Amino acid sequence: MPEISRFLGIIIAMYYRDHSPPHFHAIYGDYEITVEIESGIINGRFPKRALKLVFEWLDIHKDELLENWQLAEGRRPLNKIQPLE
Repeated sequence: MPEISRFLGIIIAMYYRDHSPPHFHAIYGDYEITVEIESGIINGRFPKRALKLVFEWLDIHKDELLENWQLAEGRRPLNKIQPLE
């Protein structure tokens, strides 16, 4: 699982052989969700406070996430993305 960011106990990752639509995985303790980059649709369960932080981070880094998705499709190394501060 290539980790692309980590903040406030939340790990953000993308998998190289993942399916469309472009999305990322967020892990927080025993919780894990997938978040579609363009629509913000989530699959899975996450604490409300942590989910709010993930969406705040997504809003800031949407373009970088889409770029990483393209890199992952080409099996190229992913770029680290600044954490939420």
